[in-house]
Parts: sequence; C-alpha cells; structure tokens
Amino acid sequence: MPIPEIDPATLATQLSGPPESHPVLLDVRFPEEHAYVALPRSVLIPLSELDERAEEWEAFRGRPIVVYCHHGVRSLDGTAYLRAHGLDAMSLYGGIDLYSRTVDPSLPRY
Repeated sequence: MPIPEIDPATLATQLSGPPESHPVLLDVRFPEEHAYVALPRSVLIPLSELDERAEEWEAFRGRPIVVYCHHGVRSLDGTAYLRAHGLDAMSLYGGIDLYSRTVDPSLPRY
C-alpha cells in the first residue's frame, strides 16, 4: 500500500487557514537540521527516536499529521511508522527543500 504524501502547495493552503484546522507538522530530521530551518510550529522528533518518544506523538492521535524531512525520504519511513500505529499521517513530498523552493523561498536551503 502506498504511503500517502502531500505536496508543498497543498500544505501551504492548509496552513493558510485557521490555526485550529492546521495539521500537526512533525519534523523527523536531526536537531541540527531543525535548528537551521524548520516549518513554523513544527514538532521535532528525529526518526530514530520515534519509538522511544511514543508518548509525544500519541498526543497527536485524531489529528492529521504531516511528517517532513529534508527531501522526503525519512518522512516516508516516519509516516509508515505512525500509520502502522493508527495515526493519520502523510509525508511532505520533496521535504522542506521542495517547500522552500516552491512555496517559501525565504526558508534557507542546505
């Protein structure tokens, strides 16, 4: 079964609505990457820590979650993991890099 993805433009549209309708933004990159650039109001739980930090992502149950990373590879793994645990997760296609190139060029790229 394919892992659901959301494109940057669709995410930007969702984020332009009222805050209570925004999906949870879950960054699965390393802390250094998150410190360099991150989507506003995103939560950092590195991919390698998802299992041990289950209490944190359990709080998102019942809400849509957009998982993102640099180019969209780690986020596919994170999305698959969360979906296997019954959460409504999808991966940001192209990661924060494509988001910065197509939606918000003010975000630094690396």
